[in-house]
Amino acid sequence: MSRTPMALLSPADQERLRGLRRMKAVALGALIFMAVVFVIAFALEHRYPWLAYVRAATEGGMVGALADWFAVTALFRHPLGAPIPHTAIIPHRKDEIGRSLGEFVETNFLSGDVVREKLSRTALSQRLGEWLAAPSLGPATPSHAERVSAEAATAASAVLRALSDDDVQELIADLAREHLVEPDWAPSAGGWLERIVEADAHRGAVDLAVDSITGWLHANAHTFQGLVSRRLPGWVPRLAHRFVDETVYHEAVRFAEAVQADPHHPARAALDGYLARLADRLQHDPDMRERFEGAKAAVFDSPRVVALAAQAWETAKNGLLAALADPESGLRRRAASAVAEIGQRLATEPVLQARVDGWVTDAAVFLVDRYRHDIASIITDTVEKWDAAETTEKIELMVGRDLQYIRLNGTVVGALAGLAIFAVAHAVIPAG
Repeated sequence: MSRTPMALLSPADQERLRGLRRMKAVALGALIFMAVVFVIAFALEHRYPWLAYVRAATEGGMVGALADWFAVTALFRHPLGAPIPHTAIIPHRKDEIGRSLGEFVETNFLSGDVVREKLSRTALSQRLGEWLAAPSLGPATPSHAERVSAEAATAASAVLRALSDDDVQELIADLAREHLVEPDWAPSAGGWLERIVEADAHRGAVDLAVDSITGWLHANAHTFQGLVSRRLPGWVPRLAHRFVDETVYHEAVRFAEAVQADPHHPARAALDGYLARLADRLQHDPDMRERFEGAKAAVFDSPRVVALAAQAWETAKNGLLAALADPESGLRRRAASAVAEIGQRLATEPVLQARVDGWVTDAAVFLVDRYRHDIASIITDTVEKWDAAETTEKIELMVGRDLQYIRLNGTVVGALAGLAIFAVAHAVIPAG
């Protein structure tokens, strides 16, 4: 009988316990009935000879009931508390039973052939596709695709909130240093610049720069006031100061307009030559390459760049969290739409179904073949951690009610066997 208080058992275990108690009472009642009838038959047998058959039947029934009671009880505990050998089998051999069960599962269920054969007869991808593509049943009932995207959004939000901002920023910095700062950019940048110059692909950028400079000059004539004249000697007349500033300004404007108007202006050619030389030096000049890499490292190590990276991560994180939390956000809607589309394709495209089923089957077989022992060891390790008394109670609650039928059947079979043996002996063996 379970020693665990009734209130601590689950509803299912409580029902099993009540059924076990009822069957124990029935089996015990059958034994008591046989004993009472045996006493009556034994006492009156000399007056009513036919009661000898009843006595023999009840005697056999008692023997069968007691034998099966002993056998059933010996599985779970020592009968009557006596330490009889080979009794209390389950508590004494709990660990061995767990190992045997684990080996049985590993051998007969965790087999690549068994898994492959089972999965090959199951249209996994088609069922999944039909489930994902199922439409919504109403405003209050989201579609399966929306439910999947909502659960994924919840999981992603939990992951984002669990991430440490400092750890993420440190990881980004490490990745940037490994993939951006440490590799040499100069040769690649030089080759890239060389190809751009050879293809005249920089012309558009030069034209844009010239147009911008010309427009700025036209709009900022006042910035040339005193630009040169303030450096003239004090004895130079004030009128000459203004003349010098205006001359410098107009020359700058004419020069910019000349460069803007002439695609073959010498300044453009000089810029092309400079870019070509820069590309060559970036690829072959160690000093230039060192200076370039030093400038690159200084940019990445700048506190402002680090702060900008941290701000970018914080902005991206907050934006993602807001989008994931809003069912009407573009991200959630596109995710649900993509899931539904995948489900529709899985439900209607046999080629895709076969491919996905093959992937799933191969993955399952690989996992089973590689980790079958580890999976089966879960059973062994779990059973080993169970308390022997608790394990006995759990097993007795699960199968004890059926085992009580063995006691009841033993009572009936014993009675019939006793009656048959007595009848045969009485018919064959002459009375002495």
